[in-house]
Amino acid sequence: MSRSARAEFWNEFRQNRIALLSLGVVGILALATLFAPLIAPQNPYDLANLSLMDARRPPGFVGSGGYVHILGTDPQGRDLASAILYGLRVSIQIGLAAGGVALVIGSFLGILAAYSGGRIEMSIMRMVDLQLSFPAILLALVLVAILGQGKAQLIGALVAAQYAYFARTAYGAAKTERAKDYVEAALATPLSAVRVIWRHILPNCLPPLIVVATVQIANAISLEATLSFLGLGLPVTEPSLGMLISNGFRYMMSGRYWISVYPGIALITLIVSITVVGDQIRDQLNPRLRK
Repeated sequence: MSRSARAEFWNEFRQNRIALLSLGVVGILALATLFAPLIAPQNPYDLANLSLMDARRPPGFVGSGGYVHILGTDPQGRDLASAILYGLRVSIQIGLAAGGVALVIGSFLGILAAYSGGRIEMSIMRMVDLQLSFPAILLALVLVAILGQGKAQLIGALVAAQYAYFARTAYGAAKTERAKDYVEAALATPLSAVRVIWRHILPNCLPPLIVVATVQIANAISLEATLSFLGLGLPVTEPSLGMLISNGFRYMMSGRYWISVYPGIALITLIVSITVVGDQIRDQLNPRLRK
C-alpha cells in the first residue's frame, strides 16, 4: 500500500469517531499491559507477597502492603487492578499469537489449494470444510483437554480451532486472483511458483485476511477467557481474565460483585473495541460495503 493510499485509508478511518475511539481504547489497554510491571502496585504472580487477610476486600481497601486496592481484592488476596492488567496482558498475547500463527498456516493452505487445484485442492478444502462444521469452542475444549494446561498448549489449541477461517478466506481470494489475466501472464514467464504466489497472488489476498485476523484475534481472546473460566485454560498461578471472573462467580450472590464484574468489564471492553475496529477496516477494504 502506497503512502497516499495509507493516508487516504487513515483519513476515512478517523471519520468514524466510534472506530477511532475504539482504536484509542485498544491502544491504551495495550500500553497499560505493556507497562503493567511499572503501573501495577502488585505482582499477582508473586504468591509470596499475597496475604489471605486481604482476600475479598471491597474497592478502596488499604491492604497489608500499605497501598489502596482501588478495585478491591480477589479470593487469593490479589490486588484486582493489578490482576486485571496482567490478565489483559495474557489475553492480548494469546490473541495475537494464536491469530498470527493461524493467519500464516491458514493463508498458506488456502493459497496452496487455490494455486495447485486437483487432488491437493480437494484434500485441503475438504479438511477445512470438515473443521468448519464444528464449533470452535468445542474443538478448543477437546484439544485443551488432550494437550493439557499451559500457554503454549492453549495457543496451539486456538490455532487448530481457528486456522480454517483463514484458509477458507485465503482460498476464495486466491481462487479469484488465480483466474485473472495478470497471473496467467506471470505464469507464462520463467518465474517460479513461489515467486508468482508471493509477488502477485498474496498481496491481493491480504485485505480480506486482515479483516478476518482482527475478528479472530477477538475470538481467540474470548475463547481463552471461556476456557480459563471453565478451568481448562491457563494454570492457577497465571491469573487470566477468565479465571478472575470464575474465581468471583461464586461470590456474586454474597455482594462481592467486584471480583467478577471488573474483570468482565475489562474483557468486554477489549473484545468490543477490537471488533469495532475490525468492522471499520472491513467496511473500508470491501468495496461492496462502502457507503
